[in-house]
Amino acid sequence: MGDGILIDMDWVQWPAMLVTILAAWLIGSQRRSRRMTGFWCFILSNILWVVWGIPAHAYALIALEICLCGMNLRGFKKTLNGTKPAGD
Repeated sequence: MGDGILIDMDWVQWPAMLVTILAAWLIGSQRRSRRMTGFWCFILSNILWVVWGIPAHAYALIALEICLCGMNLRGFKKTLNGTKPAGD
């Protein structure tokens, strides 16, 4: 049963990768609206990686994605509030 679930969920890694790449591209934008969309994409990619990682028993990846999601939420909040990084 475990292998069947892994095979069924294996396809999730591809949209997760594509959403992650899109998010990274959007985060680099000078436009606030694109950066905000990038944060939402990153959060979606975190969720997709966790969905893929659970049946794959990829516990380190799951822990990483939880940490990255926290960092993405922090960046989202700072961008929403208009906080600029130090040195800008």
